[in-house]
Amino acid sequence: MYFIALATDYDGTLAHDGTVARKTLSALKRFKKSGRKLVLVTGRELPDLKRVFSEVSLFDKVVAENGALIYTPASEEERVIAPSPEPKFVARLKKQGVKPLSVGQSIIATWEPHQATVLEVIKKMGLELEIIFNKGAVMILPSGINKATGLAAALQDLRLSPHNVIGVGDAENDHAFLQACGCSVAVDNAIPAVKDTANLVMRGARGKGVEQLIDKMIKHDHAIVSRRHDGIVLGSAGGDEIYLSPTDTVLIAGSSGIGKSTLATALTERFVESKFQFCVFDPEGDYDGLQGAVRLGDGSSAPTKAQVLDLIAKADSNIVVNGLALRVNERPDFFADLLPGLGSFRRRTARPHWLVIDEAHHLLPKRRDDTRAVLSLELPGTILITVHPEAISTDALRLVTAIIALGPKAKDVVKVFCHETGIEAPKAIPTPKGARVLFWRPQAGKKVKTVKVIEPRQSLKRHSRKYAEGQLDEAGSFYFHGTDNAMNLRAHNLMIFAQIAEGIDDKTWEFHLHAGDYSKWFRHQIRDKDLARETAEAEEDKTLSAEESRKRVLDAVRRRYTAPATAPE
Repeated sequence: MYFIALATDYDGTLAHDGTVARKTLSALKRFKKSGRKLVLVTGRELPDLKRVFSEVSLFDKVVAENGALIYTPASEEERVIAPSPEPKFVARLKKQGVKPLSVGQSIIATWEPHQATVLEVIKKMGLELEIIFNKGAVMILPSGINKATGLAAALQDLRLSPHNVIGVGDAENDHAFLQACGCSVAVDNAIPAVKDTANLVMRGARGKGVEQLIDKMIKHDHAIVSRRHDGIVLGSAGGDEIYLSPTDTVLIAGSSGIGKSTLATALTERFVESKFQFCVFDPEGDYDGLQGAVRLGDGSSAPTKAQVLDLIAKADSNIVVNGLALRVNERPDFFADLLPGLGSFRRRTARPHWLVIDEAHHLLPKRRDDTRAVLSLELPGTILITVHPEAISTDALRLVTAIIALGPKAKDVVKVFCHETGIEAPKAIPTPKGARVLFWRPQAGKKVKTVKVIEPRQSLKRHSRKYAEGQLDEAGSFYFHGTDNAMNLRAHNLMIFAQIAEGIDDKTWEFHLHAGDYSKWFRHQIRDKDLARETAEAEEDKTLSAEESRKRVLDAVRRRYTAPATAPE
């Protein structure tokens, strides 16, 4: 489920002349049985609401007094989030002949045409109060308090994001909370201004319209809105913008060093802008320093399941789960242990909205027998990033709804995906040129497009700790084997490289030096052109002794990766 909750106004929306019809009540009960939440958002005072609506216990939260009071029917707890009315102000209104006059725990209410008198008294007393209209009703509240602020407080209690809420209303005072929801809906009897700004307008009036909306939500969920409604712009193709929906499962694949992490970084920036919560699984330490996110784990300390789940429970927290301290063979187990708990949380809250799984072939490998059990039935809002799509679990690949292929082997990515999943390959696959990528929706039967993708505003710098302290795989490690392959000493990071280099004999050191092996490793595996260039100079300088060349290379490594930070003066 994507839309987890329905937030509805009472008078003129759920109720007609203060009464909710039986069919509407049945629809509300059916909605609750689907596992979703109900929030009532009303301008009424709570005692009055309880008097006219005996079924208030159907709701998980009630926002009363136009946002000033939060009520939890299950516990009967009341929480006022706005100041109480000023007694002198109430007395002055009565003296000026404003009646009827209702005074709640924070709200003061009357009817037109008393708004002019109310405004005059507010100005004379210098009070920070606002007047809100509701089809002839005049409501006075502390400045900044409205149905949107009340709904935000209720959703915080429920650990839900506004993105995952559909709001429905009919009148002026509903504008604020409707626009705060992931999807806004107007019933047919709504005023024109509400209809004009709503994402959907129901054909039915009042409760009938709510019944229709509930049926749509249960049957179609996120499909009731277009992909671009709350989608993230990937880029453009032929003048049209291409969107990724938070219900998509996306595969980003291509050869090493071709820009996969850069694209993922640009997408996380759009997540932050749109207030989508995200969680990045970062086995290699590529996303350290990612703006708008908190890192868990580093090169010496592995993150824990409890840390991830505790932090993700906070709706405003984005997370980078750094797996550098985990060995390559430990990463699938860590992910397998975490994913069910994370999946359970997502089913309850639809958060985090996006999961970014880098090195997905490490975390969801084909070779594991229990991957199907680890996976939930779907992976909505998930981005799988890999160099080796053929090494990802086939069960995971079959969930993919969008493919982004980068680099000179982009066509091969599409073909490999089709081979692994048993899908017929598209007949015509274009060749992406320049900075463009291939984009394809395999389940939609559409053509493969070339897309000019968005670029990040921050520069994603591969974190030096990954190479200094991390666990490079066998293919990425350096091996000291000497002239006759008498040894096989593996350096899986730069610290280990330096330790082995200091301890090996001169003959072995110079064998790899003269073969240019050190600069090749630094260039192709460490991906540090400057280090590779400086090392190549030492390799080519025949006047250096073994001791001198060793010192020059290791000094270059430590200066860039393992030297302690300089203390500020």
